[in-house]
Amino acid sequence: MRIIKLTEETKKDLLSALLKRSPKQYGEYESRVEAILSDVEKRGDEAVFEYTEKFDGVKLDKSTVRVSEAEIKEAYDKIDPKVLAVIKKAAANIKSFHEKQKRNSWFDYSDGIIIGQRIIPIETVGVYVPGGSAPLSSSVLMNTVPAIVAEVKRLIMLTPPGKDGKINECVLVAADVAGVKEIYKCGGSQAIAAMAYGTESIPKVDKIVGPGNIYVALAKKRVYGNVGIDSIAGPSEILVLADETANPKFVAADLLSQAEHDPLASAILITTSKELADNVSTEVEKFTAKLERKEIIEKSLENFGYIFIADSMEEAIKAANDVASEHLEVVTKDPFDVMTRIHNAGAVFLGPYSSEPLGDYFAGPNHVLPTNGTARFFSPLSVDDFIKKSSIISYSKEALEKVHDDIETFAKAEGLTAHANSVAVRFEK
Repeated sequence: MRIIKLTEETKKDLLSALLKRSPKQYGEYESRVEAILSDVEKRGDEAVFEYTEKFDGVKLDKSTVRVSEAEIKEAYDKIDPKVLAVIKKAAANIKSFHEKQKRNSWFDYSDGIIIGQRIIPIETVGVYVPGGSAPLSSSVLMNTVPAIVAEVKRLIMLTPPGKDGKINECVLVAADVAGVKEIYKCGGSQAIAAMAYGTESIPKVDKIVGPGNIYVALAKKRVYGNVGIDSIAGPSEILVLADETANPKFVAADLLSQAEHDPLASAILITTSKELADNVSTEVEKFTAKLERKEIIEKSLENFGYIFIADSMEEAIKAANDVASEHLEVVTKDPFDVMTRIHNAGAVFLGPYSSEPLGDYFAGPNHVLPTNGTARFFSPLSVDDFIKKSSIISYSKEALEKVHDDIETFAKAEGLTAHANSVAVRFEK
């Protein structure tokens, strides 16, 4: 990995490079996505089935698009019992963490005035789970468990079928363990369109969550407003903040855990130790040579892999806050002290034995995190993403009478005399 002295100039170059991690031919992608969305909106199931056959090589119809009970039973028969046990443990941890996020409605009453806030679960939510070579059963749990904890009334899941017309057994079992009752075989832009507009077989939802490729991301962006969405996720990223106490093997392994995702993934070390920087670079080369996804890792590190040497921990912390990484590991002598000075990060992992995959799979906090610097103003997926809030206001005649002059004065100052009249008419003599 390249080793660079941390300065204001090199930090500026880094931030500029990270913001460019997106396909350059957006127009080409957007036109394809737009065509698919419009087609599904017009033709419903017919279009969905045509695109599924075209892109996934699977012929479906109304009787086969929804996963059956028999298919779920088959998944349980096929899954490795050890994997099933881990899925159940992870689901329990995720549920326990998210149950602590639940909000309660509240009301205040005094002198004829009632004000409050009602917490209402979103009626219908659709979860998208990508297909591809890796069965993302962890993504299933992270996107569905908070919705179920929030008491969403109808939760559906869409995921593309394999060439055999079936869904990976780990994905199906994870969904069943979480409590998902409706699963449909549908992927790509057509899946987002189906959930946004509704078809004869797939219900229209109020909100769509879940990761996906560029077609899925652009489709979610396009249908936003017609439905709610969680976010437009960018490539994965990790930043390790370390001093001379860090173990270079651990740091190198953690950097590569994200570099293997994608050639656009970012892996960054910021350290105050030149010796650690050199040793981590050496360990990265050793690990990369023997890892299965070597080609992806090498491209990722070539594009967005950096080791920065800072003059002080204060300088390193400031840089980490400026990058606002999706995953931030703090491997220092006193990581909890450093943590109090971290303001921008999706998830913070403290100490040498809190490696990033712990958060991806098992600990309980959500692994759906803000990327590409959006941790400056955005938060991890949570129960809050599956609820809505309504304000409650009730005044008695006597309570309104005490303040009607104030309201009318305010409204008139804004030139909104109909607003003022709406209050005044109640107290005309």
